[in-house]
Amino acid sequence: MLERAVPQSLLKNLPETLIEEAFTPLLERPGLRLERILSLGHQTPHGEWLVSNEDEWVLLLKGSARLYLEGWEEEVSLLTGDALLIPRGIRHRVIETAKDQHTVWLALHLAPDALSPHHATLA
Repeated sequence: MLERAVPQSLLKNLPETLIEEAFTPLLERPGLRLERILSLGHQTPHGEWLVSNEDEWVLLLKGSARLYLEGWEEEVSLLTGDALLIPRGIRHRVIETAKDQHTVWLALHLAPDALSPHHATLA
């Protein structure tokens, strides 16, 4: 039997302060993970890099962020409604997120074999 679907807001009841970024799992399936990330003036610590063995597609639902992706000539600035695909294996850093409001990310992580030829591909 299917569980009853319960609507949830990804933009309501946000904490006033955040010591660390907050990661909330929303959906997990083989090869696929969807999460909400909350930031409030956060950045990747100096000298550290983020790198994943999965593709990561991010959508900013609220706020702003600046990222640096290794090998790209310029920083990437994201505003509400902007999306970005970070290919697996690419080292990247969050340079800054908005300090005066929450930055709410929707992050979709896709394992390399998550999409077979029988499934739709990302455009």
